[in-house]
Amino acid sequence: MDKALEHLSTHDPVMRRLIADYPRPRFTKHENYYQELVDSIISQQLSVKAARAIEERFKQLFDGAFPLPDQLLTVDIETLRGVGFSRPKARYVQDLAQKILDGSVTFDNLDQQSNDEIIAELTQVKGIGEWTVHMFLMFCMARLDVLPVGDLGIRNGITFLYELDRQATPDEVAAVAEKNNWRPYESVASWYVWQSLENAPATSS
Repeated sequence: MDKALEHLSTHDPVMRRLIADYPRPRFTKHENYYQELVDSIISQQLSVKAARAIEERFKQLFDGAFPLPDQLLTVDIETLRGVGFSRPKARYVQDLAQKILDGSVTFDNLDQQSNDEIIAELTQVKGIGEWTVHMFLMFCMARLDVLPVGDLGIRNGITFLYELDRQATPDEVAAVAEKNNWRPYESVASWYVWQSLENAPATSS
């Protein structure tokens, strides 16, 4: 992280100011990739509190433990709806479980794959889009080189910080990152952009 902060401070005066104003970020890797993705689907468009409540009820269907993919497929859509899932989210988590079981999605070699390869693999799953995978790469796999160009908070933050005359488009987010030499620490720069908004990472469409 020292190297990342030095790099960003050296190349981008906006980042230099943010790094001085806010604490150091922490990106902690954890490898329960399947559960992380199920949690990501559950939490889409929900508050943290609401998502946690649904997950607790979900686990109670399986004696309080987080179900394995084959266990998840033993319950039907209506049962999942009964613990708070929307019908689409119930389909999404079951699609994830099915793709894990049939080998369409595998986690064994995920650490050796590029960001683009991981995005291509995981977005095969219904309900998992690029934004969800960007968050997964940053906050589950702790990759420091992810630029979530579609994130609303990032777009709003860059618009303000870099004094654009309208809301930054995803292409303009990428252009700002390129111009200011964020690579290979785009995740760290993005974290500071979020901090400048004084809120958590924004959800995306």
